[in-house]
Amino acid sequence: MAMTLEQAKGKLAAYGQEHVLKYFDELAPQEKQTLLDQIEATDMSILDACMHREDLVQKGAITPLAAMQLEEIEAGRASFEAAGIETIKEGKIGAVLLAGGMGTRLGSDDPKGMYDIGKTRKLYIFECLVNNLLEVVHRTDTWIHLFIMTSDKNHRSTTSFLKEHDYFGYREEYIHFFQQEMAAATDYNGKIYLEEKGKLSTSPNGNGGWFVSMKNAGLLKVLHEKGIEWLNIFAVDNVLQRIADPCFIGATISKNCAVGAKVVRKNAPDEKVGVMCLEDGRPSIVEYYELTEEMRDAKDPNGDPAYYFGVILNYLFRVADLENVPGGLPLHIVEKKIPCLDEQGNPVKPEEPNGYKYENLVLDMIHQLDTCLPFEVVREKEFAPIKNRTGVDSVESARALLERNGVAL
Repeated sequence: MAMTLEQAKGKLAAYGQEHVLKYFDELAPQEKQTLLDQIEATDMSILDACMHREDLVQKGAITPLAAMQLEEIEAGRASFEAAGIETIKEGKIGAVLLAGGMGTRLGSDDPKGMYDIGKTRKLYIFECLVNNLLEVVHRTDTWIHLFIMTSDKNHRSTTSFLKEHDYFGYREEYIHFFQQEMAAATDYNGKIYLEEKGKLSTSPNGNGGWFVSMKNAGLLKVLHEKGIEWLNIFAVDNVLQRIADPCFIGATISKNCAVGAKVVRKNAPDEKVGVMCLEDGRPSIVEYYELTEEMRDAKDPNGDPAYYFGVILNYLFRVADLENVPGGLPLHIVEKKIPCLDEQGNPVKPEEPNGYKYENLVLDMIHQLDTCLPFEVVREKEFAPIKNRTGVDSVESARALLERNGVAL
């Protein structure tokens, strides 16, 4: 049963959010129902957390976590790959593409995955990623279930785009879409902004929200039915990454770790990437802005920097461990520029941050597990993130790296 206006008023009153119905009487019947549905779906219990932000995420004691480096990987490659291929052939591996983002910073109004990075032919970001996964499918002669996470802003365009392009050769029965849960965005007092008169201002619930979003979409049933025991999570913007990489899978399993994390050597001490570490003895990620001078100068037994290996958002999680984690993830509150309506009901695009977004992060998922294998990959072969149109981590730099790796553009 859909939420009624009276029920919505009750929920809003409980959280001090009655103002979101300010324009309710001006809305058309369908718009009214859409707003009521949104009120019903929104978790408002988190919003008062902004009043005690400083208590939310306290970092514990940070110490280094050694990575499995290239030399060790090469020495064990044959056995790691054999174990990984066997696990894939047994149907125990699934892949999860985090594709909720838009191509705004690339100057596009489309989902980021629809961006064309070709020069003389069309080559979309989605296509690059599917091609990378198809290499493993052909090598192992085994189709891998691919779960694609969209957001409410790009779900329709993503699903129709991939269908129109026949999933770039991927078998439709092995593709499952689900939408990322959304979290309300608020002003500094925890009051939800309106994006339109009949729409709350919301944003995706962070890169750690993928598992709860999968669960709420009923997809854990698919994992259990298909016998999928491991999920390789990867972000949409790295066009060179290897997905369901047998060597990575085999190494993580052979070291009996709950999670594997692909990492690259940082290209500079202050490069803006998170670094694998231990926090109070459990695996975690320390963000680049949290590294103290002392940590930047620390050395490992080989004389290399102790906090040397940056994460590239390519992880292998054991499903059973994720299902057994008690409680939810810590909440991160991030200051952002949030488009909203002003007091007079006019749309505003702020130049400066004007409120908070509420997120769960993948680093907290890792921190809830006991063991993690940081697995080094060669930067020039597996890391070509597309964050900007030009310059560092851009369409330009990704094109150059793709060509260097033999991809025709």
